[in-house]
Amino acid sequence: MSGTELEEPGQLKRAVIDASAGAVAGAISRMVTSPLDVIKIRFQVQLEPTASWALTKKDSPLKPKYNGLFRTTKDIFREEGLSGFWRGNVPALLMVVPYTSIQFAVLHKVKSLAAGSSKAENHAQLSPYLSYISGALAGCAATVGSYPFDLLRTVLASQGEPKVYPNMRSAFLSIVKTRGVKGLYAGLSPTLIEIIPYAGLQFGTYDTFKRWSMVYNKRYQSSSSSSTNPSDSLSSFQLFLCGLASGTVSKLVCHPLDVVKKRFQVEGLERHPKYGARVELNAYKNMFDGLGQILRSEGWHGLYKGIVPSTIKAAPAGAVTFVAYELASDWFEANLT
Repeated sequence: MSGTELEEPGQLKRAVIDASAGAVAGAISRMVTSPLDVIKIRFQVQLEPTASWALTKKDSPLKPKYNGLFRTTKDIFREEGLSGFWRGNVPALLMVVPYTSIQFAVLHKVKSLAAGSSKAENHAQLSPYLSYISGALAGCAATVGSYPFDLLRTVLASQGEPKVYPNMRSAFLSIVKTRGVKGLYAGLSPTLIEIIPYAGLQFGTYDTFKRWSMVYNKRYQSSSSSSTNPSDSLSSFQLFLCGLASGTVSKLVCHPLDVVKKRFQVEGLERHPKYGARVELNAYKNMFDGLGQILRSEGWHGLYKGIVPSTIKAAPAGAVTFVAYELASDWFEANLT
């Protein structure tokens, strides 16, 4: 770049850059972490216990299909092959591309309004509270815009072999037939309630960790005799670590709401008997009723079903998403401006 600073891109071009970079980041992250997501969903929609310690209880005569991360991985691979770990990946990609596009575009817009500039260096100076609020608003907008694909992804990923729904079209028609068009938005309320703290924490903690890393870089460089002009830029590895930490924190806090959301998404739908009891239609009156019923019938463990693969997935997913976004955004900005 020359000494003359490039002019800030126009609002439309900036939105295209953010949406495109977000789509690339989301697609890469989804492909990389799909196996862990499939395992997580199988645990979350299973009414029977999913942990070995829960199975030892005398009052639990249930024999679950899935029990333990490694055993479940072996079972899926043996019964469904390698492709089983990418089950529901088509609607997942159709969901995540618009989701991350909307999310990052809205995030940048809100930050630009708050900072009075579209430049990333000005966004870094925003209050951490504004980062949390921006992330929450972006998450809500992205969720509403892509929710039906999220629901279809859950339905397809939750089934094993033999399949109840052979493809996305079959699942879509069955849901509309049994629950109407509103069935495509089943579980939207707990999802929005979940996404506010989740997206807020994810983006807020990411910006916080980035800010800490910048401070560390300045201190380290200023103490080095070879550096006379400390830089604010972060390495790809530092961005990876910031995304890793933000993904882990946000997932640990919000996981119970994700479990309730998954139950709403599959309630009343067909389920092969060998995979255990299905969630009956209208099993939960609302999100709070769902939390209460799961807590009473399955204990605290029920609210954290799938937490191990979810946490393992959340860390690299957050890291890959943010690094891919930063790199893609820089590339698009350099080539489109």
